[in-house]
Amino acid sequence: MMRSLFSGVAGLKVHQTRMDVIGNNIANVNTTSYKSQSMVFSDLLYQTTQAASGANAATGRGGINARQIGLGAKTGAISTAIATQGSAQSTNNPWDIMITGDAFFVVSNGAQNFFTRDGSFTVDGAGNLVMSSTGYTVMGWQVDPQTGDIYPDTVSALKVMHEDNLTYPPESTTRAYMSGIVDKYDSALSSTKGRVVTLSFFDQQGYSYTAKFSIHSLGSAGQYYVQLDDILNSNSQSLVEEFGLSNINEIATFGEQQTVEVTSLYQLLETAEYDKATDTYNMKYVPANILDGYATNQLINAASNVKLNLKDGDKVTVGGDVTAEGTVTLSKKELQAENFNLIYAVDPDSATGEYCYWGRDDAGKTVKLDPADLDAWTAALEKSFPGVDVTKIEVKSDGSVEMDFQQTFKATKDGTYNENDNYFVGEKINDRLEAYGLANTDDTEYTIQSVAPDGQAQITKKFTYTGNKLVYDTEKGLFNYIGSPGNDSAFLNFNTTATSRQGEVIDLTRFTNIDIDFSLSKNYTNGGTSTAGMLSGDKGGDNIGTGRAPGEMTGIEIAQDGKITAYYDNSCSKLLGQIAVANFANASGLSKQGDNLYSATANSGEFDGIGNDITENDGYMTSGVLEMSNVDLSQEFTEMITTQRGFQANSRIITTSDSLLEELVNLKR
Repeated sequence: MMRSLFSGVAGLKVHQTRMDVIGNNIANVNTTSYKSQSMVFSDLLYQTTQAASGANAATGRGGINARQIGLGAKTGAISTAIATQGSAQSTNNPWDIMITGDAFFVVSNGAQNFFTRDGSFTVDGAGNLVMSSTGYTVMGWQVDPQTGDIYPDTVSALKVMHEDNLTYPPESTTRAYMSGIVDKYDSALSSTKGRVVTLSFFDQQGYSYTAKFSIHSLGSAGQYYVQLDDILNSNSQSLVEEFGLSNINEIATFGEQQTVEVTSLYQLLETAEYDKATDTYNMKYVPANILDGYATNQLINAASNVKLNLKDGDKVTVGGDVTAEGTVTLSKKELQAENFNLIYAVDPDSATGEYCYWGRDDAGKTVKLDPADLDAWTAALEKSFPGVDVTKIEVKSDGSVEMDFQQTFKATKDGTYNENDNYFVGEKINDRLEAYGLANTDDTEYTIQSVAPDGQAQITKKFTYTGNKLVYDTEKGLFNYIGSPGNDSAFLNFNTTATSRQGEVIDLTRFTNIDIDFSLSKNYTNGGTSTAGMLSGDKGGDNIGTGRAPGEMTGIEIAQDGKITAYYDNSCSKLLGQIAVANFANASGLSKQGDNLYSATANSGEFDGIGNDITENDGYMTSGVLEMSNVDLSQEFTEMITTQRGFQANSRIITTSDSLLEELVNLKR
């Protein structure tokens, strides 16, 4: 039988195999992360009809080559272009991940690890990160619970949506700091309430509270004290009230109790007068304070040159009459509106068509107001201002009216009139401190040291406070210490229990002591306004000790190194794990298992069970993107043509050889 027949058959088979490879490539042109294959041929076997011989020096005969007849072709190798990166396809699905580089994802079916470039992942009902096509779990490294960092170890399933990861636990506030300016000219610092600053914080259960502190001047340059005034819950209710306690120190303390004396200048109240000759204090009233209706009277408020019918030294008593007189100009618009309701119209009795004012009498009849008729004007105005007495009136050409009037008011207090300053001196102040708006209490005692002729007094304030002394450098205005020299911070200390007025024991262990740093505050000028404020957390801005409420997961991010981070609605984040990858010395040696999976072989190298960080080999992951197939259709179609022609040519070998055999058979005929 002719050898060419079998060579043709071998050629047909090998080209058919190549066509199978091409067909598989084209079929997977849209398969995620598919790696195209290529096939090369090799010759099959040779029949040697004459062996080669070397030259014979003795006879002088030269050597000859061997005579070999080939028996066809066979498949030399089928290679996978596994190192060729496929193009990127954007999906905007955060669980879709593309590898850039030579690494492979590690996935498991529960019994065996496989490797894939297909990053189309999803989350199953148990919270595992899995392949969306097979359900195989994606393997990676877990988080060390002690450090919160990734601990590279034998790969295991990544439970990114585990129940423990869906929420972020609360944490109590342990640190805080005060920054801003304490301006020594801020009047609030010398007031009873002081300059109020607040601190928002959390307990161990994540409930939020507001601690109210106040800063007070100690009377010496650069020296103040800070005390705790109250703590409010999230409903702005005082914990003292909520728990039925007597004071805030039963819940928490800030500093120790201290007694100090401060001598400062105090100004008289505006409603007080000092008589140096008799060393007495009296209440001082302006007419609006002592005459009923004076402050709200529209005519008085609009008038100029208002005078009372009193002389210096005249006395008034409660219920007594005091007459005020003045001159007022009212516009046409005012007279036609409330409270006057007059009408400005043409006078029908005027030959020249002049305008005049009209009012209404008690019967509601329209009455002309003659400028010379004071009784008519008085009657019209008394409808709005009972007791007014018009003494003179002049109607201007523009419709405005200028008039002199008198109005009587009842006195509501006893007093002596001071004509020069237009005020009344009332009753004597029994307690001299009242003239300065001060009063002794159980914790505070005032002593008047001296009084100037204008009433300004030097008064010593001896008081007890529970708090911390705040001291600044008087030259530079920088923070010096809080509490005692050398301290940058002071503690807000919580008690473990408290007992209500009803005898109920209240557990306070959910609160944690807070270390408050004051070193960022300054004693600078700021236009008489302090800007000091407190914030939770470390002054370095690293959020250590800030505290937080419990949080619900709002999103997940997969970084380029494969680390999976969850974000929560309390502004916190949590590292959930890291996707590990596998690298092989000969990735082309991996065995395809279908479903975009590979398994290790002896020629690819073994997987060590731990894997690598993808960035170790200059690779990275991209979330929301998938790797496309690396099949080149133009190349596949070209190879399809050459394969077709090769198959066609080999078929011709068989038909030609058949023709030769037919001629041989026909020799018998």
